[in-house]
Amino acid sequence: MEIAKPIFKEPTENHTDFIARMSPVKTIDKYKEMLEELFLVRNPKFKFIPDHETEFISFLKERQGSSELSDLGEWVYFPWNGILMHILSDVEHQEMRTARNKNIITKEEQDRLYHSTIAIAGLSVGSHTALTISMMGMAREMRIADPDTISGSNLNRIRYDYTKIEEGKCQVLAESLYQMNPYADIKTFPHGVNDANMSAFLEGAQILFEETDDLEMKIRLRLEARKRAIPVIMGTDNGDGVIVDIERFDKDPEMQLFNGVIGNINIEEFKKFPPQELPKLATKIAGSDVVVPRMLTSLTEVGKSLYSWPQLGDAATLCGVTTAYVAKRILLGEPVREGKIEVNLDAIFDPNYDTKEATTEREGIRINFLKGIGLM
Repeated sequence: MEIAKPIFKEPTENHTDFIARMSPVKTIDKYKEMLEELFLVRNPKFKFIPDHETEFISFLKERQGSSELSDLGEWVYFPWNGILMHILSDVEHQEMRTARNKNIITKEEQDRLYHSTIAIAGLSVGSHTALTISMMGMAREMRIADPDTISGSNLNRIRYDYTKIEEGKCQVLAESLYQMNPYADIKTFPHGVNDANMSAFLEGAQILFEETDDLEMKIRLRLEARKRAIPVIMGTDNGDGVIVDIERFDKDPEMQLFNGVIGNINIEEFKKFPPQELPKLATKIAGSDVVVPRMLTSLTEVGKSLYSWPQLGDAATLCGVTTAYVAKRILLGEPVREGKIEVNLDAIFDPNYDTKEATTEREGIRINFLKGIGLM
């Protein structure tokens, strides 16, 4: 099924005819209010001068000329909810919505970030990455891939509600992204990434965010990213914290996958792994030395007392924050640590985290887990 996209009024089309053609269930026209906000952004002195009506009217008349306000800006229709909106042009929309980024992000940096292209495979944790990046005014062009639909148990960690159950993850994320920025260019892969579409998925991407559950696909994506010198970022929720893996294939096209934690593996070698060995491989990739104790003990219960491994909303949200931050640094050419990075909220906020008793208990759980899966 083709993913719906926003529909813009053609420049030659009459405003009234466009409305009739779309038959919206709701029309939102806050164009004048957006213009006033844009005026204030461009005239920051009025932050502390409450009366700016005269100057704004002058700004409005100069812009409007003899035209009607309805003829200015852009009209866009969202077919999935029937909403018609009157919005600023692409450049002005971006200027308004990123005004509060300055000068944490400079104008030059913002332009560079906006005109970047990213690819995201896996849209549970990956949806947080996409939404955070778009919120920050980055990556006008995104490629997003996931074959799954939203289930009720997904809603403990993704930013949707129960009205979205059984809708495709690609579709729902694309809708959210377009409603944040109708000028975005979202290429969707609602059947996931496969050998047939991988080239199209990665074409032009400056960063790959890999958030799939499939071990073979994790390897295939990295092999292709390495060929194309695309850096890979993977955020893994870890209890209340996050593990971020950063692989700089753009700097070292010869580096081993997963920063070498499972050796110089390829697809042929992976396919020779017996099924009972895959948990060991997954543990090495995740990082047994940083996975929190409750995660480790839960993994051994999957298929017994647990249907799947545990994931929390705060960790999934934090994945979006950390991966977007790393992407920003990479896209701006700033230095960034590589390898496996742990963002551990317990270590920051738990006053007893570093006590001898707590350290010994964590190490004991880790050793017992590794013995149980045959890694010790």
